[in-house]
Amino acid sequence: MTAEVIAIPRAALHEQVAQRLRQMLVEGRVAPGAKLNERELSELLNVSRTPLREAIKMLAAEGLVELLPNRGAIAVSLTESDVQNTFEVMAGLEAMSGELAAQRITPEELAEIQAMHFEMMAAYTRRDLSAYYSINARIHDAISQAAKNPVLATVYQQVNARLQALRFRSNQDGDKWKRAMKEHEMMIEALAARDAAAMREVLLAHLRNKRDVVLEQVREAARAPRREASS
Repeated sequence: MTAEVIAIPRAALHEQVAQRLRQMLVEGRVAPGAKLNERELSELLNVSRTPLREAIKMLAAEGLVELLPNRGAIAVSLTESDVQNTFEVMAGLEAMSGELAAQRITPEELAEIQAMHFEMMAAYTRRDLSAYYSINARIHDAISQAAKNPVLATVYQQVNARLQALRFRSNQDGDKWKRAMKEHEMMIEALAARDAAAMREVLLAHLRNKRDVVLEQVREAARAPRREASS
């Protein structure tokens, strides 16, 4: 966990600390299962421990951090069963959001999502995974908002928070990243055509593919210590 000191403006400090720490967790700069060292993080983010602790509580509520009695906080680490169950729910939420969005999206919302899609294509061309993921997340959130169902949007945010880091890492393979881009192109086409059935199907496929990649990574991570112990 090495990086230059990141200066943060004082306004809404704990929220800005949460944003920076969230990015570190999602991008794997704090490994799953790793303890959050408050002293190191305070120095890295150039803040006192009070806003840092408030930020950690926010991320615990989101499901990115687990608070352990008398042991502090650790970056959440999902088991294979956790991944299966969470993606199962997430696929249903994404499909429903997409279906409703195709029916209810306004021309302005569609134009904004199309503009973000072009930004994301540029990040993909540069192989800038951090920028790509950030825009990708905004697109999925915009689709959720376009569904115009606040209950669905709230549940979507809660469940998606558990998967952010895994979804980020699922694009690190070149062929799988290319496939994800193609699926996003199909989403834009379905939205533009107001084709609710097509939007539902592409999102279900998109989440199934994400799940399979993530499960493969989780299994590989579980096998790695056993290989090291036997070598």
